[in-house]
This record gives sequence, structure tokens and C-alpha cells, in this order.
Amino acid sequence: MKFVRTSVCAAFILLNACFTYGYEKTPDGVLLRFRTEAPGGVRMMKIQVCSDGIVRVVASPADTLSARPSLMAEKKDWPAVDWTLKEAKEGLALSTRKMKVEVSTGTGEIRFMDADGRPLLKEKSGGGKTLEPADVMGERTWHVRQVFDSPEDEAFYGLGAHQNGIMNYKGHDVDLWQYNIVDVVPFLVSSRQYGILWDNNSRTRFGDVRDYQTLSSFKLHGAEGEAGGLTAEYFGKPDFQQPVAKRLETRIEYAFLDVRDAYPERFEPGRGSVRWSGFIESKESGMHRFRLYACGYVKMWLDGSLVVEDSWRQNWLPWTHILPLDMKAGERHAVRIEWIPDGGFIGLTGLTPPKEDFRKILSLWSEVGDQIDYYFIYGGNLDGVIRGYRDVTGQTPMMPKWALGMWQCRERYRTQDELLSVVKEFRKRQIPLDNIVQDWFYWPEDKWGDHDFDAARYPDPQGMVKTLHDSLHTRIMISVWPKFYVGTENYKAMSDSGWLYTRNVEKGQKDWVGPGYVSTFYDPYGRGARNLFWSQIERKLFRLDFDSWWLDSTEPDIQSNLSFDEMRLRMNPTALGTAARYLNTFSLMNAGAVYEGQRRSDPDRRVFILTRSAFAGQQRYAAATWSGDVASRWEDLENQIPAGLNFSLSGIPHWTTDIGGFSVERRYENAKGEDLDEWRELMTRWFQFGTFCPLFRVHGQFPYREMFNVAPEDHAAYRTMLAYDRLRYRLMPYLYSLAGKVTRDGYTVMRALVMDFSADNNVLNVADQYMFGPALLVNPVTEYRARSRTVYLPAGTGWYDLKTGAFLKGGQIVTADAPYTDIPLYVREGSIIPFGPEIQYSDEKPADPVWLYVYTGKDASFEMYEDENINYNYEKGACSIIPLSYREADGTLTLRARKGEFPGMLRNRTFHIRWMTKSVKSGLDFAAKPDVTVTYDGTAQSIRM
Repeated sequence: MKFVRTSVCAAFILLNACFTYGYEKTPDGVLLRFRTEAPGGVRMMKIQVCSDGIVRVVASPADTLSARPSLMAEKKDWPAVDWTLKEAKEGLALSTRKMKVEVSTGTGEIRFMDADGRPLLKEKSGGGKTLEPADVMGERTWHVRQVFDSPEDEAFYGLGAHQNGIMNYKGHDVDLWQYNIVDVVPFLVSSRQYGILWDNNSRTRFGDVRDYQTLSSFKLHGAEGEAGGLTAEYFGKPDFQQPVAKRLETRIEYAFLDVRDAYPERFEPGRGSVRWSGFIESKESGMHRFRLYACGYVKMWLDGSLVVEDSWRQNWLPWTHILPLDMKAGERHAVRIEWIPDGGFIGLTGLTPPKEDFRKILSLWSEVGDQIDYYFIYGGNLDGVIRGYRDVTGQTPMMPKWALGMWQCRERYRTQDELLSVVKEFRKRQIPLDNIVQDWFYWPEDKWGDHDFDAARYPDPQGMVKTLHDSLHTRIMISVWPKFYVGTENYKAMSDSGWLYTRNVEKGQKDWVGPGYVSTFYDPYGRGARNLFWSQIERKLFRLDFDSWWLDSTEPDIQSNLSFDEMRLRMNPTALGTAARYLNTFSLMNAGAVYEGQRRSDPDRRVFILTRSAFAGQQRYAAATWSGDVASRWEDLENQIPAGLNFSLSGIPHWTTDIGGFSVERRYENAKGEDLDEWRELMTRWFQFGTFCPLFRVHGQFPYREMFNVAPEDHAAYRTMLAYDRLRYRLMPYLYSLAGKVTRDGYTVMRALVMDFSADNNVLNVADQYMFGPALLVNPVTEYRARSRTVYLPAGTGWYDLKTGAFLKGGQIVTADAPYTDIPLYVREGSIIPFGPEIQYSDEKPADPVWLYVYTGKDASFEMYEDENINYNYEKGACSIIPLSYREADGTLTLRARKGEFPGMLRNRTFHIRWMTKSVKSGLDFAAKPDVTVTYDGTAQSIRM
């Protein structure tokens, strides 16, 4: 349709009966109005210019835009930026210095391009916007969906952390709602160097929007071909012996506590086993998907192929396998499942082929919304995209330096003496350590939520903390849940103000402690509740001088193993609205309560928080996240790598995992022989990986995870873990500088290869390698007894083997040695890595001397950052940066003039320099003589190789 120019006086112009529209230029963008008769059609749309690289798009089914505040977006008022608006052939063209946005004033379809007009992203023809009227938890609302076109070679990352082993989500489905081992961040980044921040708090789906269907929606046949269901055989023993029942079952639905079928009378799921077998038939042809959700041990075959191989998951935390199967209408496909439940849960559901080709589109759908609301962020590279995300949602405060050291934890230290004895053993053995963690249940058995210590087991908690600080030079993190037992002092205070979820109490739901106690969680969506939550922590714990906060169960997991619908009811309503509307944001609000509370109480002490869940914006509350109660298996170790990488690509920089996994199979609990060998190797390989995570944290259930409890000191496992721990501490100047870069420049430490090698298409799907900062290529080993692994060395640069100094060209796959004692580690050509002295804790002494390893072959640079480590004076400029640069043309390393200063700064320091060259093999060796030693007083100096 032909565009008609509006006059300065007329805000809106009507054009025709089919698509009547008008537009108004506003100070920060353009407002468009559409007249549509279709239910759920877009009536008003705003394109807001936030910055040169950030545009917000809001599309409403009403004649106004919703004024409901965003929880994820911290920045509401944006500085003015230069931009232009012009009439285009079919609508409007909006341009900034970095990008162009075209919008059809007939359909509302939007196209995003870079400044040179190269296409980045385009909404689906006609606009791709769907707003479907809905009733959710008693609220009249909208299901909102936005569909974009996407070329098949585009890759998608982010969306939080998901335990599915997938790096590139193109063509996959992701269901975004909080779960113990799932972290939800509705921020997606593309290999085309843009991101979409989807501003919606409710359950969200990337990809297919349909629910999985019960198995009875398919045609089923038993093992002998009989119609009406799969053959289900129940056994009295876990080895599929001693049959107790056999019947046809039209579905497999034992997945939840509240919605489940009944087992045969004589079957005991804690002792027996089950086999389902038969055939499944569909009315449709194409790629079907089946979702197997189970705990215990499970195997599954489709058409005779083993598609789930001896999977295991703890009884109280089932997990999912998504299984594709190409089916033809009317054809039977063989299915077989063998399950040793160990008392747990299982369900099998399916999806027929989608009507849309998700390899060619980008689809985002949310269950509850007033309007479609998203930010398009173009950064030129993925670091720029993530900086844009933090511009919208908040910057990351500087972590305390000790948080970069090793954390030791177990589930759980049971007494004050036990905790102190562990730290004393670390110090006695000279094992570097910074933080000990007191997990749950330090309180009297029936007082969960009052934050008191059980005096019989912790007679002097304040003295314990003082001993840790003054004598053992160790920090302590304390576990705090948003959970309260009925009848406790803090429960009553919350209840009197109406700040508790009530359904769990009304149901009389007991937990797993002792005889079981009725409890519930508080509602953090009201400011009064958040302030009270902090005041209760402050009075009982912060005044005892605890250093940091472990905010557990922040999904919130009020009661495990409930159906989705019942789970929402347990946290409904919130102070802001229904649980459905605010489903994914509990962790954000809870972290905000603690961060803001501590900054009020002690403005000069850095806050540090660890959470089990996350949401967009949580980084602004100094909150790191760990991957939840993952199982202790090789497949789980492997899955941590893409989970951590995608989480980091979601904009939240500080992530960790339970080194060793949290829950163990029974064969590991008192392991001997082969089981003990495997356990020690699993711990070692996980420890090697954990050394190169943003946070370095050992945790899990029994067996104890302290390295001296894993193996004796002459064992390879012990020696290897100690060596990697010491390497982590040698890297402290590198690590703290990267932490400073996170805060100052919006940097990301744990880096998927696509971040640094976007021109190399070979890296788009790499899920088991990553960069740790700008220099180190990390290649974990995730297979038992593997003593080598294939490594792809990204193109465009060369690589030095960290251990041997051998130089290899990029753009090739190599088979790298991976003995028990080492994972393959490479350094990018053109890198400078500062290493510090050997230390037992992060602030034992200043980083002096510093070893500068210069990996030649290309120009290099690095900024060495320092500050006071534990306070917020850096926000006032109290920090120093020493810029380091190397010029390959003449082999010159320059220590540039120091920028800034802070109290207690080391003004004169020593640098030991090692030149790493292609012609001379020389690995990492701190006992070797430096090539040159210089004294630096803060003024610039240059050193020739």
C-alpha cells in the first residue's frame, strides 16, 4: 500500500478500511496505531530507540500500551541518542549510528539491519505477531507470540542453563520455566551478532508452543500385537525377575505426586522393576518427538535402537530425554522401556510433527502477557550484544576477590567442630582454599526459617566465624532458604502481614525432615516482605559476620514432584499478580531482597550471593548461579559444559557447578574396587573442568568431596586436584582482572567459541570446548578412562599447548593427550597471561612477583586490574589498571603507565617475563629462570625480546 505523509499537526492519519493506521514521531521513537477487526490483532505498536544498538518493540492488542513495570529491565529512562525517521516505500525507516529498522505501516512487520543495510532479522511476513485471548489462573490475559524468519545456517544460544547437552538451539525446543536444574533467562543471542531480550515473566517457549500429549493419543499395541495399549510387566525385584503383574496400559503416567495412575496392588516401586513393550502408531507422517521423564535407572529402545542408555537420576528429581522418531502414518514402531524406579517417577508423552519448520524461523511464546514486548540488541559482536543486555537489565557489581578462590562444601557439615576441622585439615595440608560453605539444617530440627543455630551442634557460631576469619583466613557462606516452618517466630511475623503462600499449609504438606513438618515460602513480590526477609537474616546471621549468602530453592521448589499446574498454585497469588504471570521471577526478587538489604546495612561490604535459579537482570544483585542438584554421572558432567556456556551467553557472567555432581548412585556411597576407581576419576575430571569455571566450587552428597576424602595424597586423583587448585590460585591476577573487566566493560569470562571465532563456522555447534577469558582454550574430558580427546583448534590464530609449549596451527582437529592428570589446555597466539605467586588464599599477600607469560606470534594486550578486594570504593574510582601490550613486529613488551590508585596499593612490583615462541618448546614452569626480570614503579617501560 502507498504510504501517505502525515502533517506535523496531525498525530494519526487513517488510510483505508482494510488497514487503517497512523504514526506519530515521539522523542524516543515512533508510535503506530492500527485499526483491526480481528480478535487479538495489534492496535498499537511502539518502536523505542534506547541506544544506537538497542531498540524496544512493544505491540499491544489495546488502544494503549501497558504501564505494568518490567521486573527485568532496570533502565527505564534512556539518554537521548541521534536517530532519524524517514518515509520508506512501504512504511517507515528508522536509523541510528549502528542499525536501521524498517516497519511496514500496513502490517506492522519489522526488519532489522546493520548500518550498511545488511539484514540481521526480520519478523515473519505480515508481522508474525499473535495475541490470543486467554484465561490463566482466573486472569483474563493474552498468550503472546512473536515469529521471525531465520536462515537455516543461523545459530541460537542463551535462554539460561538447560541440562539437555545442546549448544545451538536452532531447530530445538526449549520450555522456559524454573526447575531445580534449569535456570531461565529469556534472552537469546544469534550467530548473526544480535540478541532478543523477551520481556515476559511467565512460562515461555522457544520453538514449538504445543504441550506434549498423553501416550493414549497415539494408537498402541502390546508386545504380541494386541490393540489397546503397551504391555506392562511388573516385577518384584530390580533385575526384572519375580513377575507380580502384567497388563495393557494406554499410557505411562507416573510422573507426579498429585497426578498419576495407580500401580498394580502387589507392585512396590521401591524394590521392583517395570518393562513396557509393544508398538506405537501415528495418524501423521513426519518427525515425532517423545519425552521420557524419569528417575531411577531407565533404558529405552525405539525400533530396536537403544536411544536412552542406562540413564540414572535421583528419586526426588526426575529429568527428561527428548527422543525424535521419524514415523509414517499407519506404520507401527517398536517401543521398549526398562525401568528400575527406586521409588520414583516416570512418564512418557509425545508430539506429532509440527506444522511449522522451526529450522527456518525463530519463535517465542509466553503464556501470560499484556502485550508483545522485546528488545532487539545489535552489538557488532556477541560481547557487544551482552553489553547491551546489561545496559537494559543492570550491570554486574564487582565480586569480592575471595569468591574466585576454591569453595569447599558438602551436603552437609553437621556440627561446628566438623566444619572447623575440615578447614584446619586444608590448612595443615597446604591446600589452597578461600571459602567454606555451611549448607542447610544447621538450625534445630523443627525451626526451619528462624535462622537460629542448634546450640547442641553449634555452641558458638559467632566464635566459629571469628576463628575462620582470624585464625584460618577463610570466608564462610551460609545457606538461607525462603522457607518457614509453621509455628516458628519468623513464620508468624510473615504470616501476620499476609506475606506467605498459604496453599502448602492448607494442604498440610509435610517435608522430608524427621517426622515431616508443614512449611511454606514467603512471597518476595512486595517490598515489605523483602525488607522483613532481610531483617530476619540480618538479625540472626549478618550480625555474626557471615560473608555471603547461599539462596537455595529459589524456583521456588515449595514441594517437589508436583504437576506444573499444582506447582503454580503453591505460589499463588503473589503481591503483584498471579503466579502464572510472575512464574520465573522468584529468584530475581529474592536476590534483590538480600542485595539491597545488605547494601543498606553495610554499604562498604561487597555482597555476594549464590542462587539455584536465575532470571534476566539478576546479575545486578551480585548473584551467581549454580546448575542445581545435578547427578554424579559422566553424562551430567558433559552436559554442564553447554549449560554453563549458554548461561554465560544469557548475560549473567558468574556461574558454577557442583564439582563431582550433587546426587550419587548408591554404588558410589561406600565404593570399592572398580566403583571407587570410577568415582575418583569422575571427581578428578569434574575438578579439572571446575578449575576453569567462573566460580570454583566443590559440593555434593556423600561420599565427602574434600580431596583428602576422595583419595590418599599419593593417589593420582589427589595429586591432580591439588595441582589444578594451585594453578587456579596462580591464575588469580588473570582471574581478578577478568572479574574487573566484567564489571567495567560488560565482559564474559566463560566463552563459547562463537564469541571469539564467529567467522569460523566450525565452532557454531561446539559444546565441549570453550575459552576461559581471552587466552585459554579449555577442553574438558567427560568420558571414563579416556586418555585422549579430539580438540578443534579454531581457525584464524595459532595455539600453544600450555603444558609443553608446542605450537599448533588453527583450523584443524587434533587428537590431544589427556592423561589422568591433565585435560588439554591451549593458549591463543598473541596472549599475555599474568600469573601470581603460590598462595594459600586469595589475599594472603599481594601479587608479587607477577609472572608474565607472553605468547608471541601476534600482537597482544591485557589490562591487569586491582582494587581493595572487598569493598565498593572501586565505584568511586579506587582501583588501578596496568595496561600491558606486546608488538610482534619488533618483539617489544610494553608495561604502560599505571592508571588510578587505591589505598594499600603495591606501588613498586616485580615482573618475571617469559617469552613463549613457536620455535622453542617451553611450557608453564614457575621453577624455571625468567627470561627477564623488571621492576615496575607505575611509569611506562618497554622490554625487547
